[in-house]
Amino acid sequence: MGDSLGTFLPIIAMFAIMWFLLIRPAQKRQKQTKQMQESLKRGDKVITIGGIHGVIDAVDEGSVFLKVADGTTLQFDRQAVGRVVDGSAS
Repeated sequence: MGDSLGTFLPIIAMFAIMWFLLIRPAQKRQKQTKQMQESLKRGDKVITIGGIHGVIDAVDEGSVFLKVADGTTLQFDRQAVGRVVDGSAS
């Protein structure tokens, strides 16, 4: 019994290290990104995951409408928003 525990202890330790260094931080980032995407509102300055900068003109259940240069409005899925640059537009 003690021999088998000694054999599995390094494997268990490696799993615990992987959990705290890789899996847990990734889950935390994913949760923060989801929360940010759910709290998007009109006037937020955002950057999409494709690198397009714009100001949110409208929001519905699954989409955001970004106003970009010269009044052009583009429609994106909420998941396409990578980050909010500024809390709100001036």
